[in-house]
Amino acid sequence: MKNLLLRINDRIYMSCIWVAGLSVLAIALIIPWGVFARYVLGTGSSWPEPVAILMMLVFTFIGAAASYRAGAHMAVAMVTDRMTPKLRNSMSIVSQLLMATICLFMTIWGAKLCMSTWNQFMSALPTLRVGVTYMPIPIGGLLTLVFVLEKLLLGDQSNRRVVRFDLVEESEGAA
Repeated sequence: MKNLLLRINDRIYMSCIWVAGLSVLAIALIIPWGVFARYVLGTGSSWPEPVAILMMLVFTFIGAAASYRAGAHMAVAMVTDRMTPKLRNSMSIVSQLLMATICLFMTIWGAKLCMSTWNQFMSALPTLRVGVTYMPIPIGGLLTLVFVLEKLLLGDQSNRRVVRFDLVEESEGAA
């Protein structure tokens, strides 16, 4: 059962990486088009900026979930590094529980935000509902919650092969 859950989370993690990466790629293609259309073609498009902002939301919230699982999130360890191992372990559990609380908040209130703005449309993109633009918040919160629960129940998974592909490549190159 544990291996099945870890494999499922590996796929969720890789999906997060791909979605975040494609979002950055989209931003990298959209912004130059906006500049080109404005300064070369002389007709500014109204859609590049709001679409780039939406892609930034996707990148931020979905990428944060992947970053959390990989252990690449920001952490201030100055205090915890000076604690005894037993106290450090206890503080890690408290930290995970606080993180789970934040993820629940993001998921619940983000979903409520999406629902309350569902009938509004963006002025720059009249076919896009405002509720859709807020969807990365509850989705990112839920995905991060999955990884928080994984860490609480199954331990730190930041050294799994799917997460630490750089170590696998180094060891294959040495062989």
